[in-house]
Amino acid sequence: MNDDPALDSLWIACEAGAVPWPAGSHVLFLRARARQGLPVDRREALRCVQSFKPLADVLRRHGHAMAGDDERNFALTLLLPPRQRDEARALFAEAVRRTIDGGIVLASQANNEGARSGESDLRELLGETSSLSKNHCRAYWGRVTAAARTSELMQRWSMLDAPRAIADGRFLSRPGVFSWERVDAGSALLAEHLPAGLAGRAADLGVGWGYLSAQLLAKNPGIVALDLYEAEARALQLAERNLADEGKRVALEFHWHDVAQGLSSRYDIIVSNPPFHVGRADLPELGRAFIMAAANALNPGGRLWMVANRHLAYEQTLAQHFADVRTVVVRDGFKVIEANKAGA
Repeated sequence: MNDDPALDSLWIACEAGAVPWPAGSHVLFLRARARQGLPVDRREALRCVQSFKPLADVLRRHGHAMAGDDERNFALTLLLPPRQRDEARALFAEAVRRTIDGGIVLASQANNEGARSGESDLRELLGETSSLSKNHCRAYWGRVTAAARTSELMQRWSMLDAPRAIADGRFLSRPGVFSWERVDAGSALLAEHLPAGLAGRAADLGVGWGYLSAQLLAKNPGIVALDLYEAEARALQLAERNLADEGKRVALEFHWHDVAQGLSSRYDIIVSNPPFHVGRADLPELGRAFIMAAANALNPGGRLWMVANRHLAYEQTLAQHFADVRTVVVRDGFKVIEANKAGA
């Protein structure tokens, strides 16, 4: 078994025969995650969709094919819904849209990640569901009907993932991306303390929907190019739209990239509000990986400006990779740090 109970429970529903596997046809897998030991025929049948770059990379290493946005008419669609309910409902609608009449939508969630409400939502959309419980998770499924596909509910849920205006209309966001309803307090604190006069080539590591990059450019007209790195494609698409006007005067490049794997370009300035968790689990190693990636990508004399939760002990990693490190401000549970790379 993998250390992924929701994924295991989803496959148990297929392997136990509760949900029939369609012979000789492709199977769509939304928010797919790779499973070790999957039979070759089932692995080759899957057409996967995964917007989070580290997980997409793992799928490709396991030999999975990725589905195009226009692929549909699947007899079986698998889904690992996210915790955010509007985002999950939009995915249920996408699954129904891409599944044939009489086909099955099969989902799986941990009990403490919304399994009960997830099954309730799928039942509301399809009219009837079945389920099994395993590993503190619930796998649940239902058959797609023409009535479900054309329902008013289906149309309404399909729109729940649409970008919407936030922050007094300045930015677009969408359910499920980091700090999707408001400007993150840590990013706002970092933006407040960014100096003016930064110049040269810059990068934003973990750009999200683009707030910090917009503030960096507004304060620093001397920046001539900005590379924006983000692992979640759904957020990166928003950043491209939110920074469209800035792209008219500064060279912008948007990278769907796992920063923890390092960077291939060199910069004079890097800003970052690095992630430190996956799902609900703290993973401070992510933040340390961002710091090391920044240190390796900065030119001699380059500067890193970052914000982190106050309790995260990044100082040792910073001291190992930078010549000078100072805490600029500590407030509201966050700390803003400037770190300078040694000169040539």
